[in-house]
Parts: sequence; structure tokens; C-alpha cells
Amino acid sequence: MNLKRLLQFLSVLLLLVLNSTQLMYAQTLTESQANGSRFNSIRTAVPFLLITPDARVGAMGEAGVAIAPDANSLAINPSKIAFLEQQSGFSISYSPWLKNIASDINLGYLSGFYKLDANSTIGSSLRYFSLGKIQLTDVNQQDLGTFSPSELAVDVTYARRFGDSFSLGTALRYINSNIATNQFSAGQDTRAGQALAVDVSAYFKKPTYLLGHDAIVSAGVNISNIGTKMSYSDAGDEYFLPTNLKIGAAGTFILDDQNEITIALDFNKLLVPTQPLYNEDGSIQSGRDPNRSVPAGIFGSFTDAPGGAGEEFKEINIASGLEYWYNKKFALRAGYFYENPQKGDRRYFTMGTGIRYNNMELNISYLLANPQKSPLANTLRFSLLFNFGDTEQ
Repeated sequence: MNLKRLLQFLSVLLLLVLNSTQLMYAQTLTESQANGSRFNSIRTAVPFLLITPDARVGAMGEAGVAIAPDANSLAINPSKIAFLEQQSGFSISYSPWLKNIASDINLGYLSGFYKLDANSTIGSSLRYFSLGKIQLTDVNQQDLGTFSPSELAVDVTYARRFGDSFSLGTALRYINSNIATNQFSAGQDTRAGQALAVDVSAYFKKPTYLLGHDAIVSAGVNISNIGTKMSYSDAGDEYFLPTNLKIGAAGTFILDDQNEITIALDFNKLLVPTQPLYNEDGSIQSGRDPNRSVPAGIFGSFTDAPGGAGEEFKEINIASGLEYWYNKKFALRAGYFYENPQKGDRRYFTMGTGIRYNNMELNISYLLANPQKSPLANTLRFSLLFNFGDTEQ
């Protein structure tokens, strides 16, 4: 398989990862749907960074920027770890991804935290996405062996609490995307793509009395993957990272000593350029030129859609979730994720459970979708958490 065919194969595979057109190497910028509307893409590198590794959040329809923190909060809102009550802890998460299509694609996630003092917490995480094995052949169909493309991200996080209700957090991230085979093509050597990025996040929570019960209301925001563009050759095209704005709120209702319910709602929007509509001669018909700097891409992402404000609103994904805990030992969860049909069409229900015993917690989630329409159908996620140290009083 020559380099061009390999990249075409990988682009299709990565397209299925998020069931959308938010991917690099997309050849078709727009296409007409049966009802006459247009399906307009948002293309980025390393879309695996948008996959939620945490089974707890995965069971709640991907809504988790404002729910109570745990060791997996590093992946969705780093600022929350400032409110962790234990001295230290870590989590291991694993998900077979797109198992209905290929049996060897998977996402692994390892995270940990340590409290420096009552207000400051540090953390680190490793995210590894394996795309399985690909058989390589040359233009004459001669066997060139196999290639195992993979991507990873390593984070270092710091979060600080300000009083009893508010915290800020940031994460520094190194990203490596090894989906090329170091071949020589089109006059240039290909290599693994590399980039640096940061997350900026905030979290607020406040005990209150609501709807006849003691409650905790919370809100969170995380702007993730603000970083350098990524390229796979010294003189090749550069691609935006999937900079993403996640904002949400949650309410936890303490019904009695043994029962509590959390309701969560998140909104997500990619802060990268929307592809414009092109004329046949390659000139832009509507929209804006996507070839711009990272700051211009972020700020312009709110006003660059060819369809105007109406299309900008279609780029907002909605995640909603519900969590029930009995005696702080057993949890049931459910959720729903919605993405506009013209912007990827990921729409699915989720469900899951959790068991907590002493310093250990096991969470499992399951994604319910139509197998004929979604390659994400029947996706399982597993997370195992361990906490150490005395609980703050």
C-alpha cells in the first residue's frame, strides 16, 4: 500500500471514530443531502482527543464538565481536581473502539493526581489510541509488512482552589500522531505529527437548598487543545488541533442519607474554522478562508460558518446525563448525546453502572445506537479508580 492509499484508508477509519467529518485529509469539502441542505465539515487533526475515555461520563451521555470530580476529571475539566477530597489517586480506563468494524482498535487512558496542600493539586495522564494493524503493499501489490498506526497525548495538570466554591486549572499536553510510515512521497519525507497544547478550565460549586432537598449546584467550563498546528511533513499542510469549548452545569439532589441524584447538561463547540463553500474554480462562494492562524481560527469560529448564525448554532453539540447513587456504593447512569445531522449526526443514548468499595470504584458504560447508522453502536467503556489518603473533613 503506497502512502497516498494508506492516508486515504486512515482518513476513512478516523472518520468512523467520531462518525463525523471533523477529520483531516477529507477530500470532499461539502456535499448535498437528499433534502437539498449541505453537509459542511469541520476538519481537524487528532480527533481522538475528543473521545471521552471516562466510563462514568460516557454513561451520562458525555456530560461531565460540572459533575463531582474524580481521577478522570483530568480528561474533561482539569480544574475540578482541586476539589478532590483524597490525598492521591489514579484511574485506568479502556474502551474497545468501533469493535463492530475492527477488533483491534482501542483507546486506553491512565490518569493520576496528588494534592500538594489543601488548595493545590497536580495531576498527569496518558491517552493512547491504537488503530490496529494495516497490511502494507506497494504499487505492484508486493507485501511490505504491516504497520500499526497510533496516537498518544501526555498531560501535566495543575489546579488551584480559591475558597470553598471556585477553582481554576490548566493542563499542558504533548501530542504525537504516528499515522504515517516514514515513507517518501510527493517529494517529501513523512513523519509522525507532533504538537503542544494547553487546556484552560474553571469549576464552581455551591451547597444550597433546592426543590425541597439539600443540593449542590455546580458549573464548569473547559477550553481544551489550544495549541500549535500539526503537520506530517516538513513542507506539508498544517492542520488545526480539535480546540473545543465545553461548558455545562449540574445539580446534585441529596434525597436522604442513602439516595442522591445528579442531573447534568453540557454544550460543546469546536473552536476551529468551518470549511467554506467553494465554487468550481476553487474560489470561496460563502464562508471564510480556513487557512489562518490558531488565534484567528479560535475567535473566528463563532462567525465563519457559510450559513451564518443558524449554522453556527448547528455546530453546538448537547450532552445530557443522569446519575443515581445508593448509599454511595452503587450507581446507575443514563444519558443522551445530540449532534446536528448536518454536522456529524452523532445521536445516541448511553447507560452504565458503578460500584464503589473502600478506596476502589469500577464504572462501566454502554452506548446504544442503531448499528446500521452508527459505527459507535454497542461501544463499551471501563474505568477503574483507586483513591488513597484521608478524606478532608
